[in-house]
Amino acid sequence: MKKMILFALCTALWVSCKKAEPSEPATPAEPTAEATTPPPAEFADAKYTEIGKSYIEALSKGDTDAMMAVYTDDAKYYWNAGDSLIGKKAISDFWVNRRKNVIESISFKNDIWLPVKVNKPQQKIEKSGVWLLSWYQVTAKYKGGKSMSQWMHMLFHFDDNDKIDEVNQYVDRVPINEAMPKK
Repeated sequence: MKKMILFALCTALWVSCKKAEPSEPATPAEPTAEATTPPPAEFADAKYTEIGKSYIEALSKGDTDAMMAVYTDDAKYYWNAGDSLIGKKAISDFWVNRRKNVIESISFKNDIWLPVKVNKPQQKIEKSGVWLLSWYQVTAKYKGGKSMSQWMHMLFHFDDNDKIDEVNQYVDRVPINEAMPKK
């Protein structure tokens, strides 16, 4: 009798621990509109950070050809003061002159990079696509012997061919003007 009770308990335990098999195979859930709609913004590929780092490295070395290789022909360069340069040639002429006649050396440190893909602009004036946000401390020594150091912020927008078609640079002109040689 003890053997039968032991057998019944073991059988009951085995049956209660056995997983129930689904009666029908599970079908994958239909994708919802939420699942197929991309978020308004998301992280972009890290390759854009590398492009930005090579850009400021070329600027530090005075290699304007390497710096300009990442621009589109119709690129736009804006400063927070409202100044702008339109076209790759105008941007190149500015930086060639600046590196040859105004800035003796320039260096960057404590850089921070954030590549973002904007799928849905928040404002009408924004562009969708890939933006590279950057912050860094820049130190520039000018031909007159003075130098300046400040934090700068730049936004780079890339076209579909991974070329820069817009730059927005935010700087404080006061330390730059004070360090530049007087004419």
